[in-house]
Amino acid sequence: MSASLGRRAVAEAMGSAALVAVVVGSGIQATDLSRDVGVQLLANSLATVFGLGVLIVLLGPVSGAHFNPVVTLAAWFTGRRDGEGLTAQEVAAYVLAQIAGATAGAVLADAMFGRPLVRWSTHDRSAGHLLLGETVATAGLVLLIFGLARVGRAHVAPVAVASYIGAAYWFTSSTSFANPAVTIGRAFTDTFAGIAPASVAPFIAAQVVGAVLGLALVAAVFGRPAPAQTGTSALHAEPELAAPTLP
Repeated sequence: MSASLGRRAVAEAMGSAALVAVVVGSGIQATDLSRDVGVQLLANSLATVFGLGVLIVLLGPVSGAHFNPVVTLAAWFTGRRDGEGLTAQEVAAYVLAQIAGATAGAVLADAMFGRPLVRWSTHDRSAGHLLLGETVATAGLVLLIFGLARVGRAHVAPVAVASYIGAAYWFTSSTSFANPAVTIGRAFTDTFAGIAPASVAPFIAAQVVGAVLGLALVAAVFGRPAPAQTGTSALHAEPELAAPTLP
């Protein structure tokens, strides 16, 4: 990636905002059109799959399309060995941009549907089985992203990541937030996709645990990468991703 840090941070903020706008907006639309919870979740998950895939294709060549603090932190951690990973300054810029973008995306979605711009969610998600679901969802996401990079197939990440998130909507009890920035943003909307502020910290803790587990699984399955394979981008660690084919 040759873009300046400023441009990459803008891409991360814009991508995170658009992602949360898709998640929250499709949730609002789904509840307005149907009273069937299964149909609501189906509509929400399909919109998220397509939206995320498009965003990775569009913004991946600029910033790596992390849109997720645990992906950014995992990219920094895996790149430390050879000094080729993200710097502390880049990590801070990415994470702040992701959180700000995710919050703005929730506000934008509420505005588009005539809802109060900020209304704290009342959707409690603090049960233990939901936290386990978040741990599993995040571990799988990290394993997928960094596993693809290890085997030289990062160019399929847009399709693979979007597909995984769509599946995890259904096979995890938490509906797979798997993203601290998205979790924070969704606390600002009292709609179908919201999460109560009191549930945010436990969700993020579960996501961090999942990320650590995911990296451990990458090491166990794929071993340590050769020095030339360590890059600065989670989704674009391979040269061919400069022109992605695209979760």
